[in-house]
Amino acid sequence: MESERSKDLIVDVTSTEVHIALMENHRLIELGKESSKGHGFSVGDVYLGKVKKILPALNAAFVDIGDKKEAFIHYLDLGLYFTPFDEFVRKSNPNTDLGQLFSSIKVGPILEKEGRIENVLKPGQMVIVQIVKEPISTKGSRLTAEISLAGRNIVLMPFAEKVSISQKISSKEEKRRLETLVRSILPKNYGAIIRTAAEGKNAAVLVAELKALIQKWEASWQKVAKNKSIQLLFTEYSKTTTILRDLLNDSFTNIYVNDENVYEETKKYISLISPDQEKIVKLYDGKENIFDHFEVTRQIKSSFGKVVPMKQGAYLVIESTEALNVIDVNSGIRAKTSDQEENTFEVNKIAAEEIARQLRLRDMGGIVIVDFIDMESGEHRNELHKYMQELMESDRAKHNVLPLTKFGLMQITRQRIRPATEINTMEVCPVCHGTGKISSSVVIDEQIERNIAYYTEHGKNTFTLKVSPILGAYLKRGQTMLSDKSFVGKWKKKYKCRITVEEVTDFPVLQNELYDEKNDRLEN
Repeated sequence: MESERSKDLIVDVTSTEVHIALMENHRLIELGKESSKGHGFSVGDVYLGKVKKILPALNAAFVDIGDKKEAFIHYLDLGLYFTPFDEFVRKSNPNTDLGQLFSSIKVGPILEKEGRIENVLKPGQMVIVQIVKEPISTKGSRLTAEISLAGRNIVLMPFAEKVSISQKISSKEEKRRLETLVRSILPKNYGAIIRTAAEGKNAAVLVAELKALIQKWEASWQKVAKNKSIQLLFTEYSKTTTILRDLLNDSFTNIYVNDENVYEETKKYISLISPDQEKIVKLYDGKENIFDHFEVTRQIKSSFGKVVPMKQGAYLVIESTEALNVIDVNSGIRAKTSDQEENTFEVNKIAAEEIARQLRLRDMGGIVIVDFIDMESGEHRNELHKYMQELMESDRAKHNVLPLTKFGLMQITRQRIRPATEINTMEVCPVCHGTGKISSSVVIDEQIERNIAYYTEHGKNTFTLKVSPILGAYLKRGQTMLSDKSFVGKWKKKYKCRITVEEVTDFPVLQNELYDEKNDRLEN
């Protein structure tokens, strides 16, 4: 049940980046990052851009928004009310009363559906645009001129007249209450979309949010009036607050942040959109890295490889190209019952759960082909299709899940608005440095002894030797309560020094590191 599912947001702030992990029942579901220095070109950002080139054959145009790759806008993405936006840009200047200008502009007439872009845009024209799809591969950003400012409960639409209400709000009385409230506080030339989350919210919360959105839009006016050049007018909220805006509900249990400034920003945002949940924001001040503490790092390492292990020996193999992703389901050595068909169905269901998670985790888009293990039963194929649809319901990206073919192939299309997340989980071996060749195990003790001899000659007599568990067992062989005939015991006597052996589970077989009493690493 939804109410029993816990959601934790872990926010790791470093000097250059902010990493965000969404955990559901302690399993990593989404991973995001944003730069804390400079600015990328992100979904929701609003720019004053310059039309560079008209493409009549495509009924579209290229727009320069300051990125090295020119952004793209289609005629249909200009929106119904492009004309008032265009008039506002042309007429605004530092001597104008911008509030009066905005409210005096007539909203309409709407652009004709079958119109031509060359009749609306000209090269060199300045336009207010918003990113709806981030630059991917060789393509620039995809733009819209229908500007919207999304809040948790309300989406503000400048130069629009309608107030729309989410179809998911079923109560007619509640719809009427929300519409009346929002209409009463919307200034002239503004429209709004009332989101599902607004249901049951008191007037004070909705009024505060709407005022904040209007203030954000109006703060950009001075930039347009002062300087008619390519510039960023305003950004969406940070990724942390964007995730909260879209996902925050009663099942959110904790938000852990390791930076005081981001902690305060997050608390302030939640106090605006959902005051009663402000207490779930917690400042993490532990010594251990926040991602290590909540086991995010371990899950990243196990989830982003080409081969993804699952329960009871089954595994996925994931291959990706720019437009197509292929996922192969393998049963491994799993055999729970003697009924092969039932076994296959069980493995495919486990795989479906992991695939739904992987699509969100890697933010994979475009076409995804899943090669499930063949099933003879048409009923099982239908059940698996329905199960996959249920699993994908919580995915915010637009998607479509097609039924399985008789060969066990399922096609999933998923909206791609930003590049897929790729994390290299492979590391260069610190022993062979990628060559694939290591020293003979027979002489490894001689190499360690040479290091100890060198440093004892240079005045050091207390060491910590960090090794893999296998090498540790080899070096301590012969060590008992009564005597110490191990390599380590011999070195202690021979060089009159103290040696503590510390086994590190992450170390490859023959890796070893020597540290002095101040815990400074000594060169081999």
